[in-house]
Amino acid sequence: MMQTRTWLAAECALLFIAAPLLMRAVMFDHGVPLFWALGPVIAIIAALAFFDPTFGWRAVLLEPMPAGTMRTIVAPFVFAVPVVLLAVWAIVPDHLFNLPRERTRLWAKMLMLYPFTSVFAQEFIYRVFFFHRYGALFAQPAVMIAVSAAAFALSHIVFRNHLAVALTLAGGLLFSWRYWRTRSFSAVWIEHTLWGWLLFTSGLGIYFFANSRNPAWG
Repeated sequence: MMQTRTWLAAECALLFIAAPLLMRAVMFDHGVPLFWALGPVIAIIAALAFFDPTFGWRAVLLEPMPAGTMRTIVAPFVFAVPVVLLAVWAIVPDHLFNLPRERTRLWAKMLMLYPFTSVFAQEFIYRVFFFHRYGALFAQPAVMIAVSAAAFALSHIVFRNHLAVALTLAGGLLFSWRYWRTRSFSAVWIEHTLWGWLLFTSGLGIYFFANSRNPAWG
């Protein structure tokens, strides 16, 4: 049992600490595109999940949301929208709505593809896979939620700005807590999508483009 826990802890550290640091190095020291840097990590995680006899894909991905969950997702989001927009306007007014204003087609394409590419992969990895495979390492749910959120934030160091890491840490805490409470992939998928749409629409999306040291279109 101790050997299994040690192996799982080492595996978790390799995938969620060492891998993001290595990805950042190969991307910015050697010019490897994000997709190619990310590919091997996703392949390893997919293989671990696929060959895990205790992991039921269909049951996990189709778990329904508990009653009332959608209300608790939408209500704080609706409250946050004007707060985020006012913050962007007050702090970086030139960024407000810059993506829909300046790159409308890219913005529309991102809104359509984002839930089915980025959000799907991230919520599967940092919530579904992480909680299932490494949950036994954490005696307290709060610790598991915090570690999942920290790993999620660390993966965003590839964007090379502190705001991307800070925002994803906050979002990771929310999404990890939500998944712990509901065990519903659809709940965190919807919630993550809404907040991502807000970031890319409000003007904060500029901080989530790779291969640029500074937040600029380039």
